[in-house]
This record gives sequence, structure tokens and C-alpha cells, in this order.
Amino acid sequence: SIMRLGDNRAMDVETISTGSLSLDIALGAGGLPMGRIVEIYGPESSGKTTLTLELIAAAQREGKTCAFIDAEHALDPVYAKKLGVDIDALLVSQPDTGEQALEICDALARSGAIDVMVVDSVAALTPKAEIEGEMG
Repeated sequence: SIMRLGDNRAMDVETISTGSLSLDIALGAGGLPMGRIVEIYGPESSGKTTLTLELIAAAQREGKTCAFIDAEHALDPVYAKKLGVDIDALLVSQPDTGEQALEICDALARSGAIDVMVVDSVAALTPKAEIEGEMG
């Protein structure tokens, strides 16, 4: 169907705090929207993983279930804990291939049991064929 954008009533979208009041205010909605895919983009060592861990900590404080797909195999549990993440409650997967990571994401999303899912990082989602040297 086609409609005019002005005909669409405002939707109440639940948000979750990023863990940073100033960022929540800058986003204009009080945080990141739930049920949406959000990509955090920036140069290496710019704080993307830290931001996602702060988001997870804030979500866990609200009783939400979180998952961290560690495609980079670089998640530091000591650092995560210092940021307030309940590492005992955090679901973590370290997939070997991009396909495996996406299968895990799909299964978690379809389960309906996860409130916040982080994939760190999209750039590390290496196809199986590339890992096995089949791409030329």
C-alpha cells in the first residue's frame, strides 16, 4: 500500500538508553529504538564497542536480556564488567564465519528471548569461502 507520510500517525517506539545521557538527548528520542537495527559507524578505536557495552549495561539494569556476537573474538570480560555489564548474564557467541554469525543472530531474533543484540563487528563477518581460501 501507499500512503502519505503525513497520514501516518506518530508511533510510540520504545527506546533504550545508550548509557550516556548526552547521547540519549542528542538522539532526540531518549536512546536507541528497540526492535530496530542500528549501525554504529566510526574509525578504529573510536569507542564503538565501549558504547555497545554501555548500552548492554543500561539494558541489563532494566532487566533486559542481551547478547553479544563477538565476530572479532576480542571481547574483554574484565573491561565489560568495569563498564557495568553483568558478564554472568550476558549471552556471548564467537562465530568462526560470517554465515555462522548471521545464523546465530537469526536464531536469537526469532526466539524472541533477546532484547538487545550486538554484533561486533560487521567488518569482521568474514565469509566461509574467504576463510577457506576459495575466493579469488
